[in-house]
Amino acid sequence: MTDPAPDAEALRERAVATLTTARARTTLLTSCVEDPDLTAQHSPLMSPLVWDLAHIGNQEEQWLLRTVAGREAIRPEIDGIYDAFEHPRSARPSLPLLSPAEARAYAAEVRGRALDVLESTAFHGTRLTEAGFAFGMIAQHEQQHDETMLITHQLRTGPTALTAPDPAPAPLHTGPAEVLVPGGPFTMGTSDEPWALDNERPAHRREVAPFHLDTAPVTNGAYQAFIEDGGYEDERWWAPAGWAHVRRSGIGAPLFWHRDGRQWLRRRFGVTEAVPADEPVVHVCWYEADAYARWAGRRLPTEAEWEKAARHDPAGDRSTRYPWGDADPGPEHANLGQRHLRPAPAGSYPAGESPLGVRQLIGDVWEWTSSDFLPYPGFRAFPYKEYSEVFFGPEHKVLRGGSFAVDAVACRGTFRNWDYPIRRQIFSGFRTARSATA
Repeated sequence: MTDPAPDAEALRERAVATLTTARARTTLLTSCVEDPDLTAQHSPLMSPLVWDLAHIGNQEEQWLLRTVAGREAIRPEIDGIYDAFEHPRSARPSLPLLSPAEARAYAAEVRGRALDVLESTAFHGTRLTEAGFAFGMIAQHEQQHDETMLITHQLRTGPTALTAPDPAPAPLHTGPAEVLVPGGPFTMGTSDEPWALDNERPAHRREVAPFHLDTAPVTNGAYQAFIEDGGYEDERWWAPAGWAHVRRSGIGAPLFWHRDGRQWLRRRFGVTEAVPADEPVVHVCWYEADAYARWAGRRLPTEAEWEKAARHDPAGDRSTRYPWGDADPGPEHANLGQRHLRPAPAGSYPAGESPLGVRQLIGDVWEWTSSDFLPYPGFRAFPYKEYSEVFFGPEHKVLRGGSFAVDAVACRGTFRNWDYPIRRQIFSGFRTARSATA
């Protein structure tokens, strides 16, 4: 089969590169521990690592081999076992899972056949194949599970073979602590990003009142001040459900923190270290972020405010793909892709700042917003309702911007993440905002 589209070869190369990058990361995350650690459940919040590995292969088989190519199923008997909606994470260890060797062999067989399909697929004709969407969707799915597996590694209590260099020290950021984001309309979401997922669509105009936004995420040092001021013991700062949650759960600091005398320590991928004051705070839930913002006399930005700050170019009155413009992220722009195993110091990546001077909107830590996860006007589920539609509602809060654990293929200025407001195992932080006064 030949492709009439002149950019077909470039699309094919991009699909191969993103799939290969994702598989290399999956291999790293599932080969750095022994088999017993792959089959164990390290937290009821997470699947055994071996489940994620086989699930990645099963999703790839279902969409690229069966749906796109129309091929017969390789192992139809395992579809139910690796259906994320059929079995909650806490129940997955009791399933008849493939062994690590079987899961690796299955995922490898699927990948080999998928690359063959890619070679013969025309990138037009159906919505799934247009611009290689199905291949981009699968690469994003694998990278999202790689992030999930990295979370599992952080939850493990034993040592890990995962290593990565630390981010470079950041020069002292001497810019303002906040900027004014002018009010007015902007284009939110996208209709032309080829691999954007359904909840990012369609593009639509959104009006935002002027507001002030932090130029960097809230740091560990700033968050410690909230703790030392009795923030966790003062009901004034907490939403009622959040106050009930921290009281019931005995929460008094971000996840993985503990106090040793006058010093705060944290556990990070099996290593105990002093909490670095200049890094963005991570592993806080929405309730904690909201309480801090109230304590500071501020608030969390809405999802629309966050996206306007991250994408709107006031000089051209247009929305860009990223804060720095339309170019794909490079290492100078953002901390992405598990290149490091921690956030970079607040104020890093000047090349990645927005036209208004806001930094680290992409990478480092997912940023909680005040918004519920809801569909955009004109939303249509594609290619299946279970990706986004079943999660819409006030039960989930929106996070934006990605983290150090997110690959660039699954991180854009329009990309939307969501979770329950009690979740802390994710690589979540925040920045604060305040409304502009007349």
